[in-house]
Amino acid sequence: MNDIRSKIKHLKTEKNAVILAHNYQLPEIQDIADFVGDSLGLSIEASRTKASVIVFCGVHFMAETAKILSPDKTVLLPDVNSGCPMADMINPEALKSLQTQHPGAVTMCYVNSSAEVKSLCDYCCTSANALKMAQKIIPDHKKIIFVPDKYLAQYVSDQANHHFITWEGYCPVHAEISPQDIMQQKSLHPQAKVIVHPECRPEVTACADLVASTEGMSKFIINSPDKEFIIGTELGIIHRLQKENPDKIFHPASEKAVCTDMKKITLEKVLWSLENLSFEITLPQDVLIKARRSIDRMLQTT
Repeated sequence: MNDIRSKIKHLKTEKNAVILAHNYQLPEIQDIADFVGDSLGLSIEASRTKASVIVFCGVHFMAETAKILSPDKTVLLPDVNSGCPMADMINPEALKSLQTQHPGAVTMCYVNSSAEVKSLCDYCCTSANALKMAQKIIPDHKKIIFVPDKYLAQYVSDQANHHFITWEGYCPVHAEISPQDIMQQKSLHPQAKVIVHPECRPEVTACADLVASTEGMSKFIINSPDKEFIIGTELGIIHRLQKENPDKIFHPASEKAVCTDMKKITLEKVLWSLENLSFEITLPQDVLIKARRSIDRMLQTT
């Protein structure tokens, strides 16, 4: 493993590359990355670097987002089959059909969607800023289509007191976390604070002390005086949280909260990606331009 890490480090310098790792990646991938974070934060970070090659250790829509924000850079996804079930739950044709059914509505898509879907939307959002985005949009647009995550839409709808036109999309990993999982962990660790992701079901977010994105979880825990936490999201985040807070204890809400797509990328695949400059993410120019518009509107709003 040390030999592979050394080769990666050498090639990274030789190819003028930067390695990004999502919070849900394997621990060894997070440890060799230049930046670890959420999908949009990583893409923004990459756009600011002087690197000419971006190795994105995440899933397909994340690498696409990096390409949208850094169209002149080479963006690589070490495993071409690393996808997102939620993003796959909506396609351009389905979105166009929904928009036709609701003329006059503006469309906001979760960042967990393909570049083609983003190109058809007015606004993009993340789990961290979805509520703020909605609150900015609502005064001028009463009819808002929110795709693809119905659970994030429900959470934002409740907080903003506004009804959205939604899609039947969801994250299978977060949807599997149940209130019973939370209650069981709470019975075992009564002093622990419960933090869950807004992609969870409403009955799970109702059990939480805090509902937050992965970046929100990290910031809250670093500043919290509490020492014990129950974490309701994909297990990969716990590696980062433990590194940032070595004096604190973390319990997964469910040991089954594992995204197999996120775990497809290995050190060997990162090495092969750098050696062969594979697999490169390319997008049609019109998709790049239109998808960038929805992301820029989000960045300008927040």
